[in-house]
Amino acid sequence: MRLDKPVIQLLLRVDAEALAREIEAVDETSWRPHPDGMPGNSALPLLAARGDPTDDAIRGPMQPTPWLAQLPYTRQVLAALGTVIGRSRLMRIDREAEVTPHVDAAHYWWERVRVHVPVITDPSVRFEVGGATVHLAAGEVWAVDTWRRHRVMNPGLRSRIHLVIDTVGSPSFWELVARSAASPEGHARFIPNRLEADLDYPTETVNQPRVMTPWEIRLTLNAIDAELRPLDAEGADELATALDGFGRAWRGSWARFGDGPEGWSTFEGLRAAADRALLGLAGRHVLGNGLDAVEAVRSLVLRPALDPDLRTPTPAPRSRHNVRRIQRPVIIVSPPRSGSSLLFETLARAPGLHSIGGESHQLIESIPGLDPAQRGWPSNRLEAVDATEGAADHLHHLFEINARDRDGGRPPNGQPFRLLEKAPKNALRVPFLAEAFPDATFVYLYRDPRETISSMLDAWRSGRFVTYPDLPGWGEPPWSLLLTPGWREQRNAPLAQVVAQQWIEATRALLDDLEALPPDRWCVASYDRLVTQPADEISKLCEHLGLAWDIELDGDLPDSRHTLESPHPDKWRRNAEELDTVWSAVQPVAKRAHAVFADPPRVRPVTPLLTADGPAIRLDEASAPDPSTDRRPLRSVHTKSLAGLLSELGASLLVSTYQSGRLIVVRPDGDRVNTHFRSFPSPVGMAVADDLAALGTAQGVWV
Repeated sequence: MRLDKPVIQLLLRVDAEALAREIEAVDETSWRPHPDGMPGNSALPLLAARGDPTDDAIRGPMQPTPWLAQLPYTRQVLAALGTVIGRSRLMRIDREAEVTPHVDAAHYWWERVRVHVPVITDPSVRFEVGGATVHLAAGEVWAVDTWRRHRVMNPGLRSRIHLVIDTVGSPSFWELVARSAASPEGHARFIPNRLEADLDYPTETVNQPRVMTPWEIRLTLNAIDAELRPLDAEGADELATALDGFGRAWRGSWARFGDGPEGWSTFEGLRAAADRALLGLAGRHVLGNGLDAVEAVRSLVLRPALDPDLRTPTPAPRSRHNVRRIQRPVIIVSPPRSGSSLLFETLARAPGLHSIGGESHQLIESIPGLDPAQRGWPSNRLEAVDATEGAADHLHHLFEINARDRDGGRPPNGQPFRLLEKAPKNALRVPFLAEAFPDATFVYLYRDPRETISSMLDAWRSGRFVTYPDLPGWGEPPWSLLLTPGWREQRNAPLAQVVAQQWIEATRALLDDLEALPPDRWCVASYDRLVTQPADEISKLCEHLGLAWDIELDGDLPDSRHTLESPHPDKWRRNAEELDTVWSAVQPVAKRAHAVFADPPRVRPVTPLLTADGPAIRLDEASAPDPSTDRRPLRSVHTKSLAGLLSELGASLLVSTYQSGRLIVVRPDGDRVNTHFRSFPSPVGMAVADDLAALGTAQGVWV
């Protein structure tokens, strides 16, 4: 909540020593890591969602945890505030640790003031908020404006512990705040420690609207506009224009439905449409506290506009006469900056394919429960269990209402259609998407890891790909691209290490998930061939996916909309020195990715779209698999002396078999040989010089 001053010392005092004695008696194992994963920070939850000390949610009824029952004087301090108590906890900062600069930007804190009661501290501890630096001394009580950017530094030799209370306030509380601000030297009321006292205090039970009222939406947007306009009038105008239709539509829908369940799907659609309208403005306009204006709108309005616990009414059981319209979708997956936009924009020109015209991450994260902020910021990872029936139906609905073909036309009413989907975050969502779209085909786009990681470095530095500008517990530079598991461990690491770990985590998860699918549910495409031989690569891909193609690609493809510079195979060398520092960590996953690229899964036959009346497309019997074909995997046999001979020579053996399209790598492994089979188009001639090998194929020479 915004205050007139960054911090206001309230005219209250507490017995800090009594609080400290209570806290010291609590078992150390009761303390939990900081909810945002800040190193050197821990918390003891006192009031938490539904009284669960392991639940860091900022929505739901706030009830006492078992630890609060052990702290009688702490309860008296809560009661003495004379207000409704929200989420509260003891916050500890280890010696020589800090709370990194951040803004409490969620809707919860927009309506709540934070009260700090220092219990154990040191004169060297400094609280920076909104440009002011203060020391909060033990026994004092402070109201803090956490909408302003703030941080805490503890350079001392002991831990700092504060009792931290969130509250919406009450008439008596706000009268205390006003008196304290007007007369900071006034008499401070002491809160005594009455051992037998068992004072009552109200706790909040409602903090998330089922559906936000149009009046709250308007007031909040007006407040954001008032903060942005003096700094960036043009940006304020752009934001107002983008959201004008949203506000009017929400007001009309509220008049029609109120917050009843019959309107929830309508409100979900309005929220998703508003989020799309903001895509082009993200990262361009900044509020006075350093928060991106678009992220402020999303945090304060769009995300909380509809309770994420609300479920879309369960649809009737699906039958042959009630099938989902999206069938056999094509989902492109790859680490960020692998060229997926180029492949997406090219494939979107295929007749019969529909897409939403761009990346879907905002569409997916608009579904209740799928936004990482609502999940405690673990990562963008989504599992199969997240694809509940309600979430899957919601996802299908959002794609259906936003899908357009290459000419901008909607899918035919009531008819099935094929969807093309792409978002870099989907590298971490394969199990979720495979569950939500059981007949989807995933296209893994492979690009040389050096080129990809170098391009990711450039993306971070450009500032154009910031996805979470105020990621709790992160710092600078603001987080860009997808949020990978273990991101907190990379705080303060060199940017090259952060980016390399992003690529490693995304690629490892992607390969694990694809290889867990049946081989006929995914295939591999080549970024290099897409750039150098677009006609051949798109032709092969469309043949595999069962797509028609009627466009002649007789030259280079145009740059994609997200391209920083036109692609060049040696562009990565400008970041070569930084890549060298992380290559030992990247190399094992890079080798695995190349192995998958060289030996992709087998091709499957095309399957028909289903309609209520049966197949809409007949299978071409000539393309069906020949049952007489031997589909056993390739294998090898060898004489007993071969392994010993290769060991004696200190050599490996390369064998090309152009009939089966394989290059076989043979090497000794004890008294046996180890063989690897890799796919190439009609490999024949080979040559070796120093540490390079060349392979001649039907389409060119590979080095």
